[in-house]
Amino acid sequence: MEVQNERHPMTGYLTTHVLDTARGRPADGVRIDLYRIDGGARHHLARAVTNTDGRTDAPLLPEAEFAPGIYELVFGAGDYLRRGGTLPEPPFLDEIPIRFGMAERVHYHVPLLVSAYGYSTYRGS
Repeated sequence: MEVQNERHPMTGYLTTHVLDTARGRPADGVRIDLYRIDGGARHHLARAVTNTDGRTDAPLLPEAEFAPGIYELVFGAGDYLRRGGTLPEPPFLDEIPIRFGMAERVHYHVPLLVSAYGYSTYRGS
């Protein structure tokens, strides 16, 4: 199944965004690393930083580089949370890995909702 519409004209790509649930706003300046998992090997594919809207300026995995498989996003939440206030050392949350599979050649959106003591994710649209 391929998705073709005005909002998401490409197929088979990955996007994300980060929302700060404690402050009720997008989380800007969060470092995000993308890895592809092949068996026991972890291959770094991309690094991005969220903008003032809590999103990356481009897809983390563009359509031309998309392949079904197992991926991992690692969010540098600790650095972002330290900038926003006082955290204990070590902080409860620092690097947040999210491992997921992409089986179809469609748009995948994996957002992160984060605060100093909790986070959640889901498959968005």
